[in-house]
Amino acid sequence: MRIALLSYRSKTHCGGQGVYVRYLSQGLAELGHEVEVFSGQPYPELLDPRVRLTEVPSLDLYREPDPFRTPRPSEIRDRIDLLELATMWTAGFPEPRTFSLRAARLLASRTADFDVVHDNQCLGYGLLDIAGRMPLVATIHHPITRDREVDLAAAPWRRKLALRRWYGFLGMQEKVARAIPDLITVSSSSAADIRADFGVSPEQLNTVPLGVDTELFRPREEPRVRGRIVAVASADKPLKGIAHLLNAVARLRTTHDLELRLVAKLEPHGTTEKLIAELGLADIVTAEGGLSDDQLARLLASADIACIPSLYEGFSLPAVEAMASGTPLVASRAGALPEVVGSCAELVEPGNADELTRVLGALLDSPDRLRQLGAAGRRRALTVFSWESVAAQTVSVYEQAIARHGARPALAR
Repeated sequence: MRIALLSYRSKTHCGGQGVYVRYLSQGLAELGHEVEVFSGQPYPELLDPRVRLTEVPSLDLYREPDPFRTPRPSEIRDRIDLLELATMWTAGFPEPRTFSLRAARLLASRTADFDVVHDNQCLGYGLLDIAGRMPLVATIHHPITRDREVDLAAAPWRRKLALRRWYGFLGMQEKVARAIPDLITVSSSSAADIRADFGVSPEQLNTVPLGVDTELFRPREEPRVRGRIVAVASADKPLKGIAHLLNAVARLRTTHDLELRLVAKLEPHGTTEKLIAELGLADIVTAEGGLSDDQLARLLASADIACIPSLYEGFSLPAVEAMASGTPLVASRAGALPEVVGSCAELVEPGNADELTRVLGALLDSPDRLRQLGAAGRRRALTVFSWESVAAQTVSVYEQAIARHGARPALAR
């Protein structure tokens, strides 16, 4: 097949969307398909030289080190740029909509080049134009309505109006999702949430779990660092529950020799940085973002425990990567996490710092249980999660979408 894979942003080493694009495109290429990735900034670092990258430049309004920047007048090229800037200036998040419009414009003259188009969580209005021309599949990792709920619950009243405006794109995503007959999601838990929040029918949804590179994420010969806990998360997002983990670590340090490594870039003077200081944890908590794949794999394999204290997860790649690394896992009983980890992790009530403290402490005191969990997680990663299987299952959904599009009456096209 000739596949156009769309991703409105593809940050390589942080966030499931960028990882999904890198590994799915590689898996599809290895199956013999031709793949062209269309991405906005940040652009992906693709793994397979057979996969082509077409850059779909935005105004890049959120780039580091100058997020929410005001572009120069010479940067404004067309009406889509004006829409992007106006949406940001009025506190909205424009990228899903504006990327979809740019992608639709690009693909309008290339309908003969592709057999299927696959959108990665953009769900912008431009997809409706694409769907009128070509077979279309869309992946929804989880409905962002869940992020909005948690963010609003944690926000002071003076920020709630701005947050509702920021998440204004969700109405668009709901409408577009309902109009796409062939959707992919990554867990049965996420599928249930998408049906509830977006109103799509069960017949639209195909569940294809994510995969892990078990050669990269693997146990290492080097001994693990005793007392090291690793958490991979967007630490300043309330949804990820890092505040509860920090409170648990603050209690545990009185009885255990431990350190916490956060794989995250903290906002300067943000909520997580302030909480670390308030709890007196600066000497045992390290935060580092932008790790390479190899650095992340080695860090996970060096830990006594990996922890995912999220209040919600639609899948959780870090959970699978930790299991593949043979690293014992403690995770919240939230969203898809119980489904992903099976019986290979200790599960705790989301947001319950007392239970998290107790479970982490018991594991640190039980080397046998640590070895048992680590071995079980590695076995599960090898048998259940592989990118080759993900690619093959995804191709089955493509075939379904192509057949459906070909069967449509000519007038509907």
